[in-house]
Amino acid sequence: MPRGETVSIMSTDDSEPTETVKLTFSGDASRSLLIVDDDAPFRIRLARAMERRGFDVVAVDSVALGIEVAQESAPAYAVVDLRLMDGSGLDVVAALRDARPESRIIMLTGYGNIVTAVAAVKAGAVDYLPKPADADAIESALLVDGRPLPSPPENPMSADRVRWEHIQRVFEQCDRNVSETARRLKMHRRTLQRILNKHAPRG
Repeated sequence: MPRGETVSIMSTDDSEPTETVKLTFSGDASRSLLIVDDDAPFRIRLARAMERRGFDVVAVDSVALGIEVAQESAPAYAVVDLRLMDGSGLDVVAALRDARPESRIIMLTGYGNIVTAVAAVKAGAVDYLPKPADADAIESALLVDGRPLPSPPENPMSADRVRWEHIQRVFEQCDRNVSETARRLKMHRRTLQRILNKHAPRG
């Protein structure tokens, strides 16, 4: 579509929000916020919530559009889903960092673990939030720059979950080689294999 054109997308379900797509920012550049998420109801609701909080929002649903907006508009803030239909949100993060190195980027994902969090931060995100994340938590993460750490979560990870995440991280860093992971963790290979075959602990 032509640059700056808006298109209204009406839902066939009265319970779902409607969306007006725009690809350019029109307000305060210091409050420009790019949202990239292919979950339409979540994207629309988050965009509206962040607009109510004073952000000038552009919300898109793909890596391609996210990169396009990043390169052309260099927003001050961004909220990017990790897994998108046409690729990885990490590519959008890299484009944002190239366009505006000081931009504050939050990575969202429904597939949360420490491995993906590390990848997001290495790519340039300043924080990582598991989905579903509410607008208050996202705003706090975007604006926390230079301030004390936010309050601890109501339901932090259990010790068992932290241990499992650490093992998964080392496993990924060893290119998923069980023997090498066991050696580095000083564990018996069969014990490690049993842990890797289990689902993540709750909490």
